[in-house]
Amino acid sequence: MDLGFLMAKNPRLSYEIIWANDFDKTVCETYKKNFSHDVMCGDIWNVDLNKVPDADVIIGGFPCQDFSILRGEKRYGFKSNRGLLYTRFVEAVAKKLPLFFVAENVKGLLTTDNGWAIKKIKEDFEKVDHVGYDVRYKLINFADYGVPQNRERVIIIGIRNDLKLNFAFPEPTHRHRHVSAKTALNGVENVIQNNEKINIQLSTKKKLELIPAGGNYKNLPGYENKNWTSLIYKRLHPTQPSPTIVANGGGGTWGYHFSEHRPLTNRERARIQTFPDNFEFVGNMSEVRRQIGNAVPPLGIKPIAEQLLNVFEDVFENQIESRRTEAIQI
Repeated sequence: MDLGFLMAKNPRLSYEIIWANDFDKTVCETYKKNFSHDVMCGDIWNVDLNKVPDADVIIGGFPCQDFSILRGEKRYGFKSNRGLLYTRFVEAVAKKLPLFFVAENVKGLLTTDNGWAIKKIKEDFEKVDHVGYDVRYKLINFADYGVPQNRERVIIIGIRNDLKLNFAFPEPTHRHRHVSAKTALNGVENVIQNNEKINIQLSTKKKLELIPAGGNYKNLPGYENKNWTSLIYKRLHPTQPSPTIVANGGGGTWGYHFSEHRPLTNRERARIQTFPDNFEFVGNMSEVRRQIGNAVPPLGIKPIAEQLLNVFEDVFENQIESRRTEAIQI
């Protein structure tokens, strides 16, 4: 999300990240390698929010694993510590009272506890002391905004009530002209960083030889009646967006090339997630895969960040000629 916000353009406004946090040490190393500002590496529960700098914007994503539909019956939602981490986000907003906040989560958030979870989250942000927030959320497919990937995510926007601003999510820019996987991977073989090919078993390669571009395990003899996730042995289709890039999982969930009988490299995953080629990930192959799969596509969040700049342009019009809107990320 940080990268997408930094990419956002407006003639008079831009974002500057002034504070960031993550608890994963490898993620923090990647962050330090690619951003000029530092990141506080540690559990957000242990961070003294009073010592975090004030900011106009708070952006981030509370952990999504417990809300993911991929977990099926194991979806714990509010019953887990990770599920309750959203309350730390609410607390940060209550202490800093930013002009607005942006949060991202998985599609499963909308149906957790029969829809109660998203209503509770919305209500908690709306009732922040002193001002409260006008909270809106929407399920979007990042493919509709130019990301070469069908990736549905919930975006939650909160604007401080006293500002009396009306925010509307930007209209899709690519709804009828999605970017294809082949377009996304054009020339990727020339990139050195994070582009190692994964060794696979001969049995896996033989399976892939039986699966056409765009197909999955259901194309394998004897597998037709299995009720697995569609990502198992899923191959990209050259003229369509990629399926969702996931952070982890074995059993054929690595994502597979449309013409070569092999898993995608991490750089190919990064391309599909719209990271620039000079964005270098730190860690072993599995750690890098997790970072890429957990990320928000920068080019997907960019139009939302730009829409917010446009909404807030009038707020700053009489203050200074050009203002850098500061943001913190949690």
